[in-house]
Amino acid sequence: MRTDSPQPPSRSRRAVLGAGAAVVGGGLLAACSGDRSGRLDGADVLADAKNGMPHDGASDSFVSPDGPEVIAAEKKRHTDGTVRKFKLTAAATELDLGGRTVRTWAYGDELPGKEVRVTAGDTLQMKVANHLPAYTTVHWHGLVLRNDMDGVPGITQRPIKPGASFTYEFATPSPGTYWMHPHVGVQIDRGLYAPLIVDDPKEPLSYDKEWIVMVDDWVDGVDGSTPDSVLAELNRGNGGSSGHGSMDHGETGPDGAEPAKPAVAGPPRMLRGARSRLLGGHAGDVDYPYHLINGCTPEDPRIFQAKPGDRIRIRFINAGGETAYRVALGGHSMTVTHTDGHPVEHATTDALLIGMSERYDVLVTAKDGVFPLTALAEGKNRTALAVLRTGGGEAPGPTTRPKDLDGKLLTAGDLKAAESVRAQSRGIDRTIDFHLTGNMRKYNWAINGRPYTPSQRYPVAAGERVRLTFHNRSGMFHPMHLHGHTFSLPDGGPRKDTLNVLPGNRLSVDLDADNPGLWMLHCHNIYHSESGMMTILGYLKK
Repeated sequence: MRTDSPQPPSRSRRAVLGAGAAVVGGGLLAACSGDRSGRLDGADVLADAKNGMPHDGASDSFVSPDGPEVIAAEKKRHTDGTVRKFKLTAAATELDLGGRTVRTWAYGDELPGKEVRVTAGDTLQMKVANHLPAYTTVHWHGLVLRNDMDGVPGITQRPIKPGASFTYEFATPSPGTYWMHPHVGVQIDRGLYAPLIVDDPKEPLSYDKEWIVMVDDWVDGVDGSTPDSVLAELNRGNGGSSGHGSMDHGETGPDGAEPAKPAVAGPPRMLRGARSRLLGGHAGDVDYPYHLINGCTPEDPRIFQAKPGDRIRIRFINAGGETAYRVALGGHSMTVTHTDGHPVEHATTDALLIGMSERYDVLVTAKDGVFPLTALAEGKNRTALAVLRTGGGEAPGPTTRPKDLDGKLLTAGDLKAAESVRAQSRGIDRTIDFHLTGNMRKYNWAINGRPYTPSQRYPVAAGERVRLTFHNRSGMFHPMHLHGHTFSLPDGGPRKDTLNVLPGNRLSVDLDADNPGLWMLHCHNIYHSESGMMTILGYLKK
C-alpha cells in the first residue's frame, strides 16, 4: 500500500532524453483553421448563423484563435503580475500500477502527473517538451483561457512534434479544480494527465487536509493493448475505420504524413451487456482490465492518513476515457461544495455519480478507523479503491463495496449554483440544437448526424446569451464538454463545463459568449469524440 502526500502520488521510471528545440509560431493559426478555398461569404455565414446552422469551410467572418479579439479579452483578465513557471515532459515510460508494470506514455514518469498549482490572478507559464514518438498538445480542461493556448491541434495551434517543445502562457483568474491532458487522438487514455488547481486567495472553506483523487480506467500496455487498438476494435462495425480523426481534427502531421492506422492488438476489449439505471441504459463498450485511484490498483491501494475529527477537502476528478464512476467514502457522508471548479449551495450526500472529465469538491469529517474510498465503474461491475486510515484495523479488501454507494446519490441536476456564480437573468439571443446521434453497433457517433470535420463552425456572437440544447438520440450517455466557457444548468443550477446527457433526454444549458475564438464542443467519451461526436463554436467577427 502507498501513503498519501500533499500532492497526487506518482510512479517513477528511468530518466528520459533531453528536450528538443522549440517550434510553433503565431502565424500558423489562420492557416490551419480550415480550407481557404472553401470559405463562405460573410453574408452566408450571418444568414445561416441565425438558424444555428454549422458551416463547412473556413471563413474570414470568424475570429482567429490568435486574433486581436482574443488578445483584447486576455488583457481584460485580472492578473497581479505573478508568473508561475513550470516544465512538463511527455515521454514513453514504464509505470508500476501496483503489482502490474505497464509500458505507456506519461507526464514526468508519474501517474498522475505532478500537480500544477497556482493562485487565481497568476499567469501560468508551462514549457512542454514532447519526447513521445507522436505529435501531442496539452488542453487545460475547464479553464476559461485565451483561445490560442487551448491545445487543440489544427484549430488553435500546430501539434508539438516529437523532439520539440512549446510554451503555453495564459492568465488564470478563476479558482477551482481543473486538470490537463492531450487533445490528440486517444492519447488521454494513456497516462498523460495531471491535476491543475487554482487556489482562491480568499478561500472561504475551512479544512485540515486536502486530497486530490483522480479516478481512471486503464488498458494501455496490458497484454499488448493500446487505446489506438481499442479504437480500431470498436470501429470494426464502422467499416474497420480507426475513427474519423476528430481528436486529431483531421490533421495530417506537419510533414504532410497521414497518421498511421493501427491494427487491433492484444486481447479483445469489447464489453457487452454493461447496463446502468443511473446512466439511463448502456454504460460503456470497453472492458478495462484495471480501474485506478491516483495510479493504484485496488490490490495495492493508496492510503490517505488523517486523525479522527479532521475536516478533509477531497477534489474528485474523473480522468477516465470511457467510464462513469459512482464514488463513496465508506461510513461517511460528503458535503458537496463545488462542481467543475465552481461553488454550489452545500448539499449532503452518500455518493456521487461522476461522468468522464467532471470534477466534484466535497468536505468530509474523518471518523476513527479504516475506511474504503471506492469508485464503482458504473454498469461495469468493477471498482477502484483507496483507503482512509485514522486508526487501527484491517484494511478493506480490493472488492469492497460500501453500502454508502447505494445510499443517497447526487448528480449535477440536484445542485444549485452558489449566489456568487449564479447566472444573471436575461433573454436568450441564440439557440443552437445539438442532436447526439450514433449507435454502438456501427460506432458512428456524430452531432446532428454529421461526424466532425475541422472546418465545421456553429456561429455565435460576442455578448450573446446562447442556449445550447442537447437531444440525446442514442442509447448511451454522453458527457458533453465545452472548451473555454462555463454554462449554467436550468433553474439556478450549477455552473459547469461538462455535463452528462442521458439517453432519450433533452437538456438545455445557457452560456454567455464572452471569450472569443474557435472552441471545441465534444463528448468526453474519448472513443465517441474520436469517432466523430465533436464540433466547434466559432465567434463571428464584428
